[in-house]
Amino acid sequence: MSSMNIIDRRLNPKGKSLGNRQRFFRRAKNQIQRAVRSASSGRKITDVESGDRISIPADGLREPIFHKDPETGARDLVIPGNKEFVVGDKIPRPPVGDGDGGSEGSPDGEGEDDFVFMLSRDEFLDLFLEDLELPDLVKRKVKYAESYTTQRAGFSVSGSPNNLNLVRTMRNSLSRRIALKRPKPDELAEAEEAIRRLEAAEAEEADSDRLARLRQEYERLLLRSKRIPYIDPLDVRYNRFEQVPRPVTQAVMFCLMDVSGSMTEHMKDLAKRFFMLLYLFLTRRYRHVEIVFIRHTHVAHEVDEDTFFYSTETGGTVVSTALHEMRRVVAERFPADEWNIYAAQASDGDNTTYDNARSAALLEQVILPLCQYFAYIEVGGEHRDWSGRETELWRTYRSVADPAGVLAMRKVRTRGDIFPVFRDLFNAERADA
Repeated sequence: MSSMNIIDRRLNPKGKSLGNRQRFFRRAKNQIQRAVRSASSGRKITDVESGDRISIPADGLREPIFHKDPETGARDLVIPGNKEFVVGDKIPRPPVGDGDGGSEGSPDGEGEDDFVFMLSRDEFLDLFLEDLELPDLVKRKVKYAESYTTQRAGFSVSGSPNNLNLVRTMRNSLSRRIALKRPKPDELAEAEEAIRRLEAAEAEEADSDRLARLRQEYERLLLRSKRIPYIDPLDVRYNRFEQVPRPVTQAVMFCLMDVSGSMTEHMKDLAKRFFMLLYLFLTRRYRHVEIVFIRHTHVAHEVDEDTFFYSTETGGTVVSTALHEMRRVVAERFPADEWNIYAAQASDGDNTTYDNARSAALLEQVILPLCQYFAYIEVGGEHRDWSGRETELWRTYRSVADPAGVLAMRKVRTRGDIFPVFRDLFNAERADA
């Protein structure tokens, strides 16, 4: 098979290199992403409704350029009115930085103000969520989330020769030739044959006029045939293809939240904010991911979105009820051999003592084998010191055998912890590991 070389002959912008400009754009985008992540650490989850002010160093927006070194090289100057130097004299260069200046500036150095601009809600979320993924998304039977397939999408006037549509091209050519009354090959052949017959018959003088008329008509038809090409570039049509989403992966995310009496308003606020961010992430990045909401006190129920985030129900604390409810929903609607199953649980770490062993057994023997990923988020009081102790549920979950590394455990104490913990749990590098 012969090789084919593709040469890009597009002109670069004047005085610029297209490759350098692309590297500059990538560098600027990376700085904006770092600024977004830095700004997100102190944001509230509801702040995404109004976007944010982002600043990046002005130096990061400059394109690198080459310039002459003032300390080296030679220059020839012609200075009118010179009375001190002759040809061959060497003039010492002034030290770098010398020269007359204005009024005295700050003694603390020099610089430029940062470049500050506003990001909309959608722009902020797109940048924040850009490199986040669900871990191990394609391990199960495929059906729903994001993949693309090539599909016919009509015709185009440009394309690859491999995609040339001969039928449509010839149809356009025929329509154009009929509309412009291009002479048919049969008409040219008939005129040429008539001229040949008259020339062979040694016709009388009266027939010479007819012969001249036939030759003139033949020349006219021949000229019109050349002016109206058989196939014009306007006739050419190519098969057009486009990428369309194709169902490939079924995925479901279980959101389990403790709403018992031991959860203070601050703890519930942290848990809700984490799940709101998770909900935004899933709905923006994946078109066909099911989300199941489960709230629990001493009993657990599957609820809708509004009830999950805004209900004021409270009660005792039995964590195993949420795991039982999750197992029931999986058995009824989400077969483990066909679905990618994920779960995120938020709790203050308190649990009824007799329930710890049952929760550990359920998690180790039932839930983790079903899941691709299980994230446990422990929320604490704003002024609670976690440095010296572990909660009942944290010790219970930490003791669970997890050879596949499905379980991830993190703590959140303040609103500023939510964004960094979320990024740590769903970072694309972790997803690819």
